Amino acid sequence: MHPEDRENTAGGLTRRRFLQAGVAGLTGLALSSVSGWLKQAAAQLPPGSYNPQLQLSFPVEPGASLRILRWSQFVSTDQPEYERMAQQFTRRTGVPVRLEYEAWPDVQPKAAAAANVGAGPDIVLGFFDEPHLWPDKLVPVTDLAEYLGRKYGGWFPVAPQYGYSNQVGQWIGVPIGAPGSCLNYRMSWVKEAGFDPDPASFPKTTDEFLRLCRALKTRGHPTGFALGKAVGDANSWCHWLLWTFGAHAVAPDSKTITLNAPETVNALEYGRQLFETMIPGVAGWLDPNNNRAFLAGEVALTNNGISIYFAAKNDFPEIAGDMNHAVYPQGSAGRPTELHLFSQAYVFKYTKYPNAAKEFLRFTMEDPQYPRWINAMLGYVSHPLRAFTNLAVWRSDPKAVPFRDAVARMLPHSYQGTPGPKSARALSEFVIVDMVADALTGRRSVREAILAAESRLKRIYEA
Repeated sequence: MHPEDRENTAGGLTRRRFLQAGVAGLTGLALSSVSGWLKQAAAQLPPGSYNPQLQLSFPVEPGASLRILRWSQFVSTDQPEYERMAQQFTRRTGVPVRLEYEAWPDVQPKAAAAANVGAGPDIVLGFFDEPHLWPDKLVPVTDLAEYLGRKYGGWFPVAPQYGYSNQVGQWIGVPIGAPGSCLNYRMSWVKEAGFDPDPASFPKTTDEFLRLCRALKTRGHPTGFALGKAVGDANSWCHWLLWTFGAHAVAPDSKTITLNAPETVNALEYGRQLFETMIPGVAGWLDPNNNRAFLAGEVALTNNGISIYFAAKNDFPEIAGDMNHAVYPQGSAGRPTELHLFSQAYVFKYTKYPNAAKEFLRFTMEDPQYPRWINAMLGYVSHPLRAFTNLAVWRSDPKAVPFRDAVARMLPHSYQGTPGPKSARALSEFVIVDMVADALTGRRSVREAILAAESRLKRIYEA
């Protein structure tokens, strides 16, 4: 039997039988039919937390077809592998799949237009808490999300924070994972600056990190961090900057704005010092800019996904051999405070084929389809399900390892609040990124930048 047919084999659990049986009667099932890497992953999980024979399927509607909108690729193997999955799905179900790709900043506007007019793609692969902008217009996916969590060792904590809607009391998104953000750096230049380039010895504190960046700049190797409307890079590092100094935009009640605080001042004052080590022009950088600058040798250090390394391995082997990755340093918060480009899929209620849509998402998130996609991308997307922690890519290349636990480490961008329509709007308007950019570039003083951002957040959260 072909391994791609495993989920339809013995046990033959239908959706109804799965929901009736639950997990209790399914623990301890044999791992004989599962691939070697997943056996190894299962060994790292609590007993019974991985259930390889647990099955769920959704009866596809007659004559179904699907139109899917998703973000465009940043590594060249992403779209071909995803399209291969879609073709497999079509061969197995008879459901034609039409894939449409948009640049990252353009996915949400396209989805918003579809939500407003009630027509467009059946499925959207978007970012962060987009689904919370229109939760009442989405097909609940609780059955699918709970099934995947039960089968694959559970979701990392951030996944239900993004996927579940308190407003409707259901999961409204299926977490896909996150293109992780780590520090990308040139090892020879870090060594030239007097620092150990080994990721294990890379600066662990913000003070050490600033010293490294200053030393690099002194030797003609500036840093570069996006301060434009970069959905991934700017959001990732600007939120880290805020949180690592103990600051946050909103209280746990998801109502009270807490941005105007000494911790925010400390974060922005530190950011101003870091800005002095950066290459000119970062105020206008979008997501592709730092990739180009790093590969051109214009910057020694930036934050990015593994896409720079992927491109270097293919086209710039000298740079690939001289670069490495490290996790973000920690400030006064004293713990990881990372934000990564969390992606999840959602299904609009106007679709004529909700079961086909959920069956497609189930198929693409299962073994072996999902692992093949992640491995093909060199780990560009970090997994949201615990059972995928031991994928081949995380074991085959040490330079990929810092990205492995990105989803496990991350906080939601709504921190300390809960993702929802208001935090989604604040993110879509780049409130935090604009505040950091204003303060660091000198467009506003630190105090003015904080007050302007606070005012914008109050308009959003008090509306």
